[in-house]
Amino acid sequence: MPVTTTSPAWTDAPVRVGLVGAGPWARAVHAPVLAAGPETRLTSVWARRPEAARETAAPHGAAVAATFEELLDDCEAVAFSVPPSVQAELAPRAAEAGKALLLEKPLALDLSSARRLVDAIDASGVVSQLVLTNRYHPATRKFLAEARALDVSGARSCCLSGAFLGGDFATPWRLEHGALLDLGPHVLDLLDAALGPIVRVRGAGDPRRWVELTCEHDSGAVSQASLSGSVDVERGITRIELFGRHPELVFDGGALDHEESWPVLRREFATAVRSGRSGELDAHRGLRLQTLIAQAMEG
Repeated sequence: MPVTTTSPAWTDAPVRVGLVGAGPWARAVHAPVLAAGPETRLTSVWARRPEAARETAAPHGAAVAATFEELLDDCEAVAFSVPPSVQAELAPRAAEAGKALLLEKPLALDLSSARRLVDAIDASGVVSQLVLTNRYHPATRKFLAEARALDVSGARSCCLSGAFLGGDFATPWRLEHGALLDLGPHVLDLLDAALGPIVRVRGAGDPRRWVELTCEHDSGAVSQASLSGSVDVERGITRIELFGRHPELVFDGGALDHEESWPVLRREFATAVRSGRSGELDAHRGLRLQTLIAQAMEG
């Protein structure tokens, strides 16, 4: 995957990042994005399968760490591209070692594990950032700015794909836990950011097939979201439609070229690390999303 660099010149030393994980997402996104620089440098890769770690590290001239502890010794920040349960186990140890964290969504498989991770981050005072892909795209930021200026009455949205039907992302944790944990963070984040904080969310359906969410916002708006990773669509659909006493405002995530997101994500993470201050999309944002997911699971 080509990763372009269009940001202004970076004058600080690159942030030395170690990567935990060597699956398809790590190979396609984390490794090339972090290696592209100039804000970051991929120093090493650790995975529970050493051969996969070698395949991920080699194209970028990164080392292969023999252990997680060895990876921590060779970096100042750690990026995670592993199942949520593994992230929840290892990320607190990285935080306790004083490493900045680039985290995947969801933070964990359950709310209590997510809270323990955030508590460890707060106790250590390290920087954290979430890989919420859509949020780093200029078109998403334009949509959110326009949405916040409107008096929205209601919204409908969907995030649909066939990822669970087969292929690289039909992974055991996704097949077991389904769309609410995998796709829910993306949609809930955008609805919460566009319409104002969600104060109540109710869910119905089977996360392994199809889930419907109804969200009440503190603005008085009501939004709905349809989630599925088990439908046969030609390409993934991520769409949000906002309605009120204004022309319909639409966000079409399926039309985005995510190559435009990665340089923004990399620059903002490196800036947070060098400044010592996390941005808006930090682990606390992840915990809020995990809290909403837990509420939706209650029905």
